[in-house]
Formats: sequence, C-alpha cells, structure tokens
Amino acid sequence: MSELKNVLLAENRTICQSEGQIVSDMNGEKVMLSISNGKYYNLGTTGGAIWELIRTPITFDGIIVNLTEKYDVKKEECEKEVINFLEVLWKEDLVKVSNIA
Repeated sequence: MSELKNVLLAENRTICQSEGQIVSDMNGEKVMLSISNGKYYNLGTTGGAIWELIRTPITFDGIIVNLTEKYDVKKEECEKEVINFLEVLWKEDLVKVSNIA
C-alpha cells in the first residue's frame, strides 16, 4: 500500500491544490504549469475534473463519490486510479493533505 493511500484513507483528512500553479483548458483537457518547479503537466480530462474538485479541501471519499456519479466507473477502480493520480501530484508538491479543522 502506498504511503499516500494510507494518509488519504485516514480519518479527517482532506486534500487540496497547493498554491503556485497556472492552469488552463486546452481542447477540453486541463494543462498546468507549476511556478515553483517550472514543470508542465497535462492533467487530461479526468485529471482536470479531479483538479477542479480539489480546488477547495475535500475528502478522498468526496472525490470518489463525485467521480463515480459523473463517470461510469466502479468505486474500486476509481479509488485505485485517483490514488495513483494524486500520488503523482503529491510527489511533485502540487497538492496538500491535511486534517479537517
């Protein structure tokens, strides 16, 4: 089990965007430039949907509920893919995970 998965599944955790990114829509996909590390990212369509969800702090379960309602995907597959996506962002310091206040 990944380190981030353990953190996300812990009670009272939220995830949100880190500051310092410039995000734009290109042909229905989200693209992002990180000011802090100078890297460019193509978040894609689904990644862009996740990025919008984490604009404000949201729980992992909140992300999953939203995506399974919006897309034709099973909960288990959605959880796996979201964790993989968030792990990439987390390792790049593009998202923050914290306790609910």
